Amino acid sequence: MSRTGNRMGNDRKPNLEEWVPKTRLGKLIQEGKITTMEDLFLSGIKISESQIVDSLIPDLQEEVINVNLVQKQTDAGEKSRFKAIVAVGNRDGYIGLGSGKASQVRNAIEKAAANARLNIVPVKRGCGSWECGCGKPHSVPFQVEGKCGGVRVVIVPGPRGLGLVSSEVAKVILGLAGVKDLWMRSYGSTRTVPSYACAIFDGLKRTYNLITQVDWVK
Repeated sequence: MSRTGNRMGNDRKPNLEEWVPKTRLGKLIQEGKITTMEDLFLSGIKISESQIVDSLIPDLQEEVINVNLVQKQTDAGEKSRFKAIVAVGNRDGYIGLGSGKASQVRNAIEKAAANARLNIVPVKRGCGSWECGCGKPHSVPFQVEGKCGGVRVVIVPGPRGLGLVSSEVAKVILGLAGVKDLWMRSYGSTRTVPSYACAIFDGLKRTYNLITQVDWVK
């Protein structure tokens, strides 16, 4: 059983009015001392509550990347559960990927969505294609690679108007990150959707591993 690119309804989002922060970071956000994701990452405090991301990114969107039935052998016999992979993003520079397991599909998706929020990262966007040079953040600033398990992906900047030359799974994740134009090369067992999605997420995270000339000016 598998599903790719299914959007989750807004009713799945937690009610922030009933949220009672349990961590220091959550209390700082509720007190208004941290108001943006930039401030959050500069603080260096780990995100431990999914509601933190919802409060700072109100327009966060969710997509179900994959749902599979997994089985585990126990003393009492085989135990079956569902494993879900969910991506979250605001289509403007932030992306998260998470997984969750439960005996019910809905619960597995909810766990994966909460886990994706805890893993959210910023994505550096730019115009790294020699064919374009428009200077607008429509692609990635340079070529990056991502790896996970036996899968490796290469993300290559593309000119404006190219679109996403990639698989459907990649288009969902890249779209949530706010990337619009690029080429993607994939190697290994790309049919293993969890590893493939993780490799793409790893590549997007690596966009902040290299400091560009623009960053020096800032």
